[in-house]
Amino acid sequence: MVQSHSPAPAGSEFVEEVEIQGHIIDSLILPKVLDEILTHGGSYTLKDIRIGQRQEDPSHVRIEVRAPSAAALQEILDAIHDHGAVQTAAQDCTVVPADMDGAFPEGFYSTTNYRTQIRLNGEWVEVEDQEMDCGILVDPEGAARCIPMALVRKGDPIVVGRQGLRVFPAETTARTSLFEFMASPVSSEKPKGVTVREIAAAMRRARSAGERILAVLGPAVVHTGSVEHICQLIRSGYLQVLFAGNALATHDIEQALYGTSLGVSLDRGLPAEEGHEHHLRAINTIRRLGGIRAAVAKGRLKSGIMYECVRHDIPFVLAGSIRDDGPLPEVVTDVLDAQQRMRDQIHGVGFCLMVATALHSIATGNMLPAWVKVACVDINPATVTKLTDRGSIQTVGIVTDAEPFLRAVVHELATG
Repeated sequence: MVQSHSPAPAGSEFVEEVEIQGHIIDSLILPKVLDEILTHGGSYTLKDIRIGQRQEDPSHVRIEVRAPSAAALQEILDAIHDHGAVQTAAQDCTVVPADMDGAFPEGFYSTTNYRTQIRLNGEWVEVEDQEMDCGILVDPEGAARCIPMALVRKGDPIVVGRQGLRVFPAETTARTSLFEFMASPVSSEKPKGVTVREIAAAMRRARSAGERILAVLGPAVVHTGSVEHICQLIRSGYLQVLFAGNALATHDIEQALYGTSLGVSLDRGLPAEEGHEHHLRAINTIRRLGGIRAAVAKGRLKSGIMYECVRHDIPFVLAGSIRDDGPLPEVVTDVLDAQQRMRDQIHGVGFCLMVATALHSIATGNMLPAWVKVACVDINPATVTKLTDRGSIQTVGIVTDAEPFLRAVVHELATG
């Protein structure tokens, strides 16, 4: 089959043949590629197209791309590369040593959160630690992994250009669950009951597969009275990693020591006398005891999220910010150190639950590969929108308050 579309002059002499394969029809990948070619002033000929006969069958197409100049052709190839278009004239990737610490060589390949491979010595090699907005480091044994800019050291072999790379973009298969059907525009009108059931089912699947479940929590989890819900998730084996900031841990410990959060009694809903000092006194107490783990060991901290994390050996990363009081001893105040500790804990995560925190959610979303399902819960729809806009397209957004959502999820996991 040959089909041509030539808005460019017939004499266009710069030509490159590419191919794409997979579920390129129902995922609209093929139309996106063709649209990119035309939008950038090129033209194309579909030289070979084979469409799968069944829903699970992949399709394949070869496209001859034409452009009026070498620069225009390269611009088109760059635009369609992240949709999975690979040049048919297979070549190894280009690797250049970094010329300084803390920076990539000029022309480095900037990664996406999609599965990626590079071609080395005629073989396609999987890129490990997939993460958006990184470079690709090739080690002496021929393995490849994503590396953040700040960790580059002079002499590191870094991939430059797009030659010898292929990306496997997200594909839409049969819409059998919420994550295929509703991972889209954020709305407060989505059916909450269905959403909760699907999230609980995803958490069960992750646990059954031996994958870790990551929770990214903001202080509103404490303010809204949701501490016991998170504790139940930990005790029942539905939370294996925690990311948060100084505020979540501080107010959780404030509740454990004083029964308040931000000075407000969680039992009566009224400000406590001298309550505005409670969070600072809680931090001071933990610092004097030598940290959260020490406070648990010494029997001073006896309840709450941080207590359960220590008691059940749940790793946590508390990333600091400029506005932190104290902070608590376990808070990581070096942002690059905090980033790396979060990356170290992301390995093996199969599901991520984000509740009531914008910055920590976006930071975590940027580190997760596209195949890790994410549920982001916030009373502010802008939080979920920002997360999706920054490339975490695997996110299902739920616009609701933290407490009723977490209560419903815990109930569903206990009874479903």
